Amino acid sequence: MKKTLVSALTTALVVGAASTTFAAANPFEDVPADHWAYDAVAQLAADGVIEGYGDGTYRGDQEITRYEMAQMVARAMAKGATGADKAMIDKLAAEFADELNNLGVRVAALEKKVDNVKWGGRLRYRYINRSIDKTESTPTGKRTNQYMLRMEPVMTINEHWVGKARIDYANSRDFATGKNLNGDDLTVDRIYAEGTYGSTKIQLGKFPGYSNADYGMIFAYREAGAKVTFGKDVKVGVSAARLNLANASFLGGGETGPTATHLELEVYNDRSKRFTWGIGYHNLSNKAFFDEDGANYLGNQRANIIDVGLGYKFTDKLGLTAAYAKNTSVDGDAGAKSTKNGDSVSKSSVDQSYNFQLNYGGAVKTKPGSWGAYIAYRHLGQASTIRSDYSELGPILNNERGWEIGASVAPMKNTTLFVKYFMGNKIAGATSGNKVHTFFTELNLWF
Repeated sequence: MKKTLVSALTTALVVGAASTTFAAANPFEDVPADHWAYDAVAQLAADGVIEGYGDGTYRGDQEITRYEMAQMVARAMAKGATGADKAMIDKLAAEFADELNNLGVRVAALEKKVDNVKWGGRLRYRYINRSIDKTESTPTGKRTNQYMLRMEPVMTINEHWVGKARIDYANSRDFATGKNLNGDDLTVDRIYAEGTYGSTKIQLGKFPGYSNADYGMIFAYREAGAKVTFGKDVKVGVSAARLNLANASFLGGGETGPTATHLELEVYNDRSKRFTWGIGYHNLSNKAFFDEDGANYLGNQRANIIDVGLGYKFTDKLGLTAAYAKNTSVDGDAGAKSTKNGDSVSKSSVDQSYNFQLNYGGAVKTKPGSWGAYIAYRHLGQASTIRSDYSELGPILNNERGWEIGASVAPMKNTTLFVKYFMGNKIAGATSGNKVHTFFTELNLWF
């Protein structure tokens, strides 16, 4: 059936030519004449976005097919329109998605409309062999084989906001038992919304916390609340959240952890710089985070921790980092409360944490054959460490100090292997001085 198009649609299809009316078959072929796409195209033409054919003209003696319309939409998408025009183009792209796909057009805006949820994750296996010696001849230890399936969806909400989650199925104690973590099939470890506005990032929900100032020495764990980070070369992070350390030990979960309100303020520079630095402040409402073997280091006070960090890259692969933290709320007689066989342990052993690490390279999952190694000396004072990244991803726990060495390799694409060994001793409490040896391995298969 022949129809005469309104001048608005004619304008939509002609660029650089006078307005022309013409009679032809329905230019969208099997699209009804009252379809919303007519108005959308007219508006985009008025805004100078739609251009018709590649030569800037419309051949009035030919019908417009869906395929031809898809070509016009593809060129409009490539222009990178913003605001209302972008929203209109996205809607047209969804309408003509099949034709665009046949043309081989892959545009981020279209992909977000077609598939707003992207899935990633990994399969992880850990073998941990840990022993604590009361004497050289009577070691006590724990060997664990752990597996985990981790799914991490990213859900596009709009141009500024995404939703993120981490869903784990894990056996944290022994591979042979087949028992699930805490007896549950699944654990939602993280779930939060993340907004990006230029150099400002906002996180709301149960998000990953991390002490950037000291490279994760005193804190790397999930917490529930809000965090805002802004700045480009120098970043400022402010957060207020609730923290629960249940299941925090790499040796297994199930225990009930203390809870606290965690307030954090950090200032640090871009970690890609040759010279890096940072300073932070952490306030926690629950003193139970820092007690060991019945020792009460904080009395009834809140914890107040100040942390600093420095780093320098000698080459693209070789670098050195150092960090220091101090809990300023530790009681003056804390040492007297931290004893083994009547021997006093100094206050500085528990209210201070520090770390020195020399690092070379590192395994990159997308680069088969990449590898790295490091050596570090770590002192994680019980009253000055919340939950260290070196415990989250390695063999040392709070209230321990000593030497750690490790290596990593990517044997094939999307595969990483880590091997780490810690040799040291307990710092304070009834077990102070006891030797600790931990052999820690982790294999990740990424997808």
